[in-house]
Amino acid sequence: ELGEPPATLPTVGTNLTDLRLPRKVTVRELGGCMGPIWPSYYSECSALLFVVDASDPSQVSSSCIQLLSVLSAAPLASVPVLILFNKIDLPCYMSLVEMKSLFRMQDIVSCATQPITMLETSARDGTGLADVLQWLRTALKD
Repeated sequence: ELGEPPATLPTVGTNLTDLRLPRKVTVRELGGCMGPIWPSYYSECSALLFVVDASDPSQVSSSCIQLLSVLSAAPLASVPVLILFNKIDLPCYMSLVEMKSLFRMQDIVSCATQPITMLETSARDGTGLADVLQWLRTALKD
């Protein structure tokens, strides 16, 4: 049971959250506006969750550029990646099929050196969060 999801706000800076999966894992959340400093954290990264707002078509191109930049970073060459298409609780969200097409995910996955998984989520209502935790458990096995 995940309990009630927290209130959601865009991440402006850095947030740290500790999870037990069953071992303690620290999740560092860096907002999109923090993109210029992301590389300073790559060497500490064991798994990467890349969150995309699936309800905002105006941000697709910038999200795709950021994703390509992350995937091409040498320190992340073998780090497992989970792309989360979030906000599927909103009536205007784009489906996983639409997002995969807009991002050209088939091309990205075929060229990437790291394993990539994609999920639809809603941080607000909790949809998909159990799958995210399971992915983390699998990706971070000792």
